[in-house]
Amino acid sequence: MNKTDLIEFVAKNAKITKADSEKAVNAVFKGITHTLSKGGEARFVGFGTFAVSKRKARTGRNPRTGAEIKIAASSVARFRPGKELKDSIN
Repeated sequence: MNKTDLIEFVAKNAKITKADSEKAVNAVFKGITHTLSKGGEARFVGFGTFAVSKRKARTGRNPRTGAEIKIAASSVARFRPGKELKDSIN
């Protein structure tokens, strides 16, 4: 499923227009992004949690040359599925 598929799914199931569905989906994504950018986490009971985790700086290798390169520390978005989501998949 991609964003377009999600918009169509929401429009059909909520019985709203695709334009309104697109606004709703974009608002949800924007809300999650805003929360993560502030260092918070977005928790949806039964579905899962979006959170930010820190990656330490490390040394890597250039796959072409084999030369060592320094990889800077960074923040990464993570998703941890909730119990209901895990159960529905299995």
